[in-house]
Amino acid sequence: MAASVGLIPGVAHAGPATPGTAGPHGVSAPDVDLNKVAASNFTTVASPAERTVHTSSAAKGNGKAGATPQSESGAAAEPTVSLTAKGTSARGISLALGVMSEPGTALSVNVAWGDGTSVTFGANGPTDSTQTHSYAEIGSYTIKVTLSDGTGERGTNELAVVTPGSDFTPYAPTRLLDTRDGTGTAKGKVAPYATARVKIAGNGSIPVGVTAVVLNVTATNTTSGGHVTAYPEGSERPATSNVNFTAGQTVPNLVIVPVNKNGYVDLYNGGWEPVDLIADVTGYFTRTSSSGYTALNPSRFLDTREGLGGPRGQVAGQGTIGVRMTGNGGVPYGATAVALNVTVTNPREDGHLTVYPSGGAAPSTSNLNFRGGQTVANSVIVPVGADGSIKIRNGAWKGADVIVDVVGYYSTDSQGAYLPFLPERLLDTRDPADWPYGQLEGQGYIYMPLSSTRPQNTAYVLNTTVTNTRGDGYLTVSPDPNSKSAYDNDWAIWPTPPNSSNLNWKRGETVPNLVQAGMGNNGIVDFWNRGWDNIDLVVDIFGVYQTN
Repeated sequence: MAASVGLIPGVAHAGPATPGTAGPHGVSAPDVDLNKVAASNFTTVASPAERTVHTSSAAKGNGKAGATPQSESGAAAEPTVSLTAKGTSARGISLALGVMSEPGTALSVNVAWGDGTSVTFGANGPTDSTQTHSYAEIGSYTIKVTLSDGTGERGTNELAVVTPGSDFTPYAPTRLLDTRDGTGTAKGKVAPYATARVKIAGNGSIPVGVTAVVLNVTATNTTSGGHVTAYPEGSERPATSNVNFTAGQTVPNLVIVPVNKNGYVDLYNGGWEPVDLIADVTGYFTRTSSSGYTALNPSRFLDTREGLGGPRGQVAGQGTIGVRMTGNGGVPYGATAVALNVTVTNPREDGHLTVYPSGGAAPSTSNLNFRGGQTVANSVIVPVGADGSIKIRNGAWKGADVIVDVVGYYSTDSQGAYLPFLPERLLDTRDPADWPYGQLEGQGYIYMPLSSTRPQNTAYVLNTTVTNTRGDGYLTVSPDPNSKSAYDNDWAIWPTPPNSSNLNWKRGETVPNLVQAGMGNNGIVDFWNRGWDNIDLVVDIFGVYQTN
């Protein structure tokens, strides 16, 4: 399956102060079966041979002897064809055909894929064949197979298929769940080791048939440590986490989570005490052509500390700053939404940031929460306003610095369709069975060849978590300029990390953040410890964007 990848993570240690003095080396891959993880996307549909519709042939009409095959009883045996289709990638379909006809009967088999393209091959007597096709757009199609001979059309069979991949539809930031006031559920905290059920499909203008949803999930009013896991209702709860918290913390994190057939997702409280949960939606995925995804090398669009992309100086309390997105840094005009990493730093008091499309009032949602003096980052997917801009509101009463890094965009011209996975763990540096090198050293990086042999996989949705942090620092995730061959043959250069960050931590903290990791030109992604002290790193996978 095209969604599978060969994972051979490696580690590069910074050594002393000189980058690259200790050469990188590979390790065995974690035991992750992405074929199995992606299997739920690749359903099989069939139309049996008996559904073949026959057409009277020209031979029958003119009575020519021998033009029509005969069965043992002497009656004409019309040819039939069975069809079985299965998804193979975001836009790919594999079609197995079983042609049944009398031996020696020469037929022309035409497969019309339903998008204006077709393929024709010959069959002489009973013939099995497998044809593959990649659709330019995701969606529903009807495949029509026609059997013909020299006298004309002999029979047809049809099969409706749906491409496995999903396109993105931006959604104005809206609160779907808030256990503090009973929004979307009964009022009251979620009990320990219990779940909150979130209605997605049919909620507001979100349609039925949603395959995945983008939520900003926040844990608040916490009285113990714990974590939150988001997953499709009715499925087995994965051994991964999306939000990690300690007593007294308010912690948000962006999640892209599959939606079950009934249109719900579950949020599991893995803590020892009850907790309030909040879920805000900013978009959803369906198997209807909409906006695809294009990954970009992380690029800084705004930094109020130095006046990059806006006025120099903090965003005032209760104030708003606009950031131009389209026509800037690789984001084209016409982009419908952008994937960001938003960081607040140097806040003068507790508060929150709200990111929303320009042209309207700030919604009653939040994207990240902070305490006075704290540096906090969170991933954000936000629709772009009609003027190509977004706005960021500081919900505190005093000022704060804001940083915006862009990692990708959605547009109708983008080809990256999404395949959601049931979450799986790719890396855990705490587990010596999978990672014998211990903690990731300060100023070091781990390289992971996610798509070095599959260029159609252009980006992965990951959750990165740092824990057992021995000092302050930040994590940067970016494409690697080296090829896998360069690492295998020990001539890789030491990469230069970009001027961006994905998550920030203080000593002793456990911090997660969603990452939409672009694969660059070589299909390898780097995870940089930009602090000077060691950390443990956990990486979970949630899905992949594919171009075909």
